[in-house]
Amino acid sequence: MEKQRKMMVVEDFVEYHLYLVSNEPRDPAKLKQVLQQYIEEILAKLAPLLADYIWQNQAFTLKYKSSKGDVPAHIEGLTHFGDNIEDEWFIVYLIQQITKDFPELAASVEDNDGEFLLIEAADFLPRWLKPENSSNRVFFYHGKLCLIPVQQDEGDLPDPASNMNISQALMLLSAHPEAFTATESITKAIERRIKGYPEQIKDSFHRAHCFVPAEIVVVLKERPQLVSAAVQAFYLRDPIDIKSCRTFRHFKPERRLLTSVTFTKCLYAQLSQQKFHPDKRSGYTVPALSHPKYKAHELGMKLAHGFEILCSKCTGSDALATRHPSQSPLWTGFLSNLKKNDFFKGELEGSAQYCELMKKAEIYFQQSVFKSESSANLSPGEEVLRLLSTLTVKMDELKKEEDHLSPDEDDSWLDLSPEKLEQILQNAAGSKELGAENEEQYNLSEVTDSMKAFIAKVSSHEGAEMPWNPAEAPITFDVDSFTSALEKILGPSPEELDSDDLDLEEEFELLNSDDDDLDEDQATPDALQSLQSYMDLMDRELAHTHIGKSFTKKKNMGGVHQKTSKADESSYEEEVNADQSDLAAVDVDLNLVTNILESFSSQSGLAGPASNLLQSMGVHLPDNTDQETEDRTEPH
Repeated sequence: MEKQRKMMVVEDFVEYHLYLVSNEPRDPAKLKQVLQQYIEEILAKLAPLLADYIWQNQAFTLKYKSSKGDVPAHIEGLTHFGDNIEDEWFIVYLIQQITKDFPELAASVEDNDGEFLLIEAADFLPRWLKPENSSNRVFFYHGKLCLIPVQQDEGDLPDPASNMNISQALMLLSAHPEAFTATESITKAIERRIKGYPEQIKDSFHRAHCFVPAEIVVVLKERPQLVSAAVQAFYLRDPIDIKSCRTFRHFKPERRLLTSVTFTKCLYAQLSQQKFHPDKRSGYTVPALSHPKYKAHELGMKLAHGFEILCSKCTGSDALATRHPSQSPLWTGFLSNLKKNDFFKGELEGSAQYCELMKKAEIYFQQSVFKSESSANLSPGEEVLRLLSTLTVKMDELKKEEDHLSPDEDDSWLDLSPEKLEQILQNAAGSKELGAENEEQYNLSEVTDSMKAFIAKVSSHEGAEMPWNPAEAPITFDVDSFTSALEKILGPSPEELDSDDLDLEEEFELLNSDDDDLDEDQATPDALQSLQSYMDLMDRELAHTHIGKSFTKKKNMGGVHQKTSKADESSYEEEVNADQSDLAAVDVDLNLVTNILESFSSQSGLAGPASNLLQSMGVHLPDNTDQETEDRTEPH
């Protein structure tokens, strides 16, 4: 088993728990019997979906877990999903369906990152929910995602200062079954990841032609799920594994046949995208790249190496691990529920189709029950060796099947165009598509309003808070209140300005004083005029610098200055007009929008400060199609 763990990315796992919410028997023996009956019924209910499913690493498993401390007896399972994240979300779908079909059960799901359902819906979570108080608050119940809030009144909700335990959470769910349903935005964020199931299961498979030894053909006919272990063995190979493939003991290259193998898309990508040249001593050769069957030869060669690596790791088999499903106390109830759910599709017992379905049921039961009950199970390599010792290879029949294979499926989905990548990113982020019509109606005032609201937002020690939240009211910016608060901060009025530098320093000290006792009404007009004079002096100094000239200024709407007939008066008025033009008010909104659009355009469609800041506030700028058009029309 230690060798098997080597091929497993132990960090990538999903853990799930099923709790009995209502009518829980107090007798531990009776409760165990009830929970085991649920295991039988659940596995039988999911058999049509899971019997043919190919898992990346480990299968969906369920087992009884006795009570410990505050955690009552329940059903639990753990699956290492490795590189295929779709296995994790498929399990989320299964858990949701279990709580829908069995309303007496509530379920929690976590992975190595913790509450990954909350991570998926992070943009829509309420402000009170934080990592330190999120434990035991997220459940699937009656097929719906539930979020138990912290105490907000004198009701029966627990104290937010301490995490509630499982028993408290189950009592709340039992008492208020409809009160804790998550908001629509959170629910949609989760449903977006699982909405394609169960139809998506077929789309996750890929069938490809492979030249493999006949022994692999019969093994995969008996156990199609073993293809994942073989691909993982090849994908995670090391120099010691390659050494064992110098001479093939179990899968000779001269016994190769063309067959059709079913992969998951993740497994197919892992197998096909790795560059590998076999050892000449192995006897495996690959034709030229232009050969019509090059891909089938290459895939078959890699798959054969994977199976050989699996077998090379085996030292022997454990007789305890080869027990038949009928040895489990759960098998009788499981088989009875299969018949009740019409798993055998009305086939007569003993017929070929019935035996085929029975074989699938036995394999499914072994994966879901036996492998969760004991560590004394056959490793994939040991299982391959056992099948090789029991199965008969009929070369003539297998060669006849070569002429009747289903066509090789197109693998163009491996090539990801920029447009497809953009669509995937938009779907993952849940952002809406911006069509040409939306671009024409786009209002740039949203940029300035959002930035003003962001600047006016009061932050805490936890960092800056973005003002945008779908659940909040639209942002408003009260200019009068802001000006009033600014005048209070400036303090009492200073005396009139004179040319003495000492007086200037004293007045600045008065302006920056922290005297909060004076009321807004005590600020005299002279004080405001003095402040304005200081601002005008600074504006005059900056007006002729590069900084002052870099800003776009408001147009003068006060009329056109008229010139007199005298030359000196005309010259003087021109100087005044030029000076007044330099001191024209800066158009803050226009400069803000211009700078942000320039920054956004320079990102060239990539992530950057402008897009990140605006998107965090709910503002999505359209693509710069004008610039793209100019780039295409420029001569090269």
